[in-house]
Parts: sequence; structure tokens; C-alpha cells
Amino acid sequence: LSPKEVDSCMSYIRWLILIPLHATFAFTVPDVRRVGMGGYCYAAFVISICWIGVCSYFMVGWATTIGETLGIPVYIMGLTFLAAGTSVPDLLSSVIVATRGFGDMAVSSSIGSNIFDILVGLPVPWLAFTIYPNGEDFVYIAADGVWLQIIILLVMLVLIIVSIHLQGWKLTKTLGYFMFFFYFLFLAQALLCEYIFDFC
Repeated sequence: LSPKEVDSCMSYIRWLILIPLHATFAFTVPDVRRVGMGGYCYAAFVISICWIGVCSYFMVGWATTIGETLGIPVYIMGLTFLAAGTSVPDLLSSVIVATRGFGDMAVSSSIGSNIFDILVGLPVPWLAFTIYPNGEDFVYIAADGVWLQIIILLVMLVLIIVSIHLQGWKLTKTLGYFMFFFYFLFLAQALLCEYIFDFC
């Protein structure tokens, strides 16, 4: 728990802010890097997943509260802050493998993560909700503008594939700029649909 690299005042302040989290994880998650602790790897994995669930629960609640306080719709909060927060692990893993020369692994990891989110991350809570004896056997989904969002998603997918093809199927700086442009374009249309147009 002691600070490893405190070379500035900001580093020390950051360590003080994060010490409750570091202490909680250190005392609840087995450190399998230590000699003789390798057999606890599965327990560490399960406990880590549980902590991710707990942190995600509070993150969603805090994001909703902040959005309501600032007058930001829940849809926009989910599209921006929550999406960015939940994608940070994907970002870090993609950066690590890309810097090691495994660009195909970086791209496939991002694609696989999104497929996992849609086909596993969404159905599991729905299934748990319907199995729980609460008198309801379905989950209502607000479908306003869902077809438009699906079309926009497909258009974005086509644009990304075309951009990668134009770059010779290589991860370049130009391709990175394209990706940022497409993301801000997507955010712009989402904001227009939320605040100006009523058919979205």
C-alpha cells in the first residue's frame, strides 16, 4: 500500500485519494503474484468480477445523479460518460497489445468485447430479473428511435471498415483521426436527436 513513485505533490495527493480503494482491494483480493498464492487465481478472478459489479453499480448511480443535477438526460450520460468509463479497460488492453505489435489482437479485442456486451452483458441481467419471483416475466425496453440507432450503428460500421481498407488494413495516425471524427459525429447526431429532433 505504500506509494511506489511519488515524484510530485500531485502524485502524493492522487495516492491519498486512491488509498481507500487500494486498501480494500489489497485486503479482499488475493495477490497471486506472490510465491505460493498461484492456487488462488480463480478466487481472485471471481472476487475481481464482484468488485467490478459493485463499482459499476455505484458508477451508474452517481452518473445518473450528476446527470439529473446538471440537467443532462440519462441517454446522453450513458452514451458518453458511462460508455467511456466502461471502455477504459478495453482501451488500456488495446494500447498494450498494439504497442507490442499485435494490431490485429487490439482490433479483435475491441470487437469481441462489444459482441460480449451485447450477447452476454445485456441478456444476463434481463434473465436474472425475469427468473427472480417478482411477478414479471419480461423487461420493457423503450424502443423510441431504436431503428434509427441501429441504422446509424450500421452506417458507422461501414465507415470504419472503409476507412481501414483505405489505410491498407494498417493502424495509422490518419485512421486514428478518422475514428475520432466518426465518434464526435456520432455524438453530434445523438445530441441533435435528443434536443432538437423528436423522431429519434
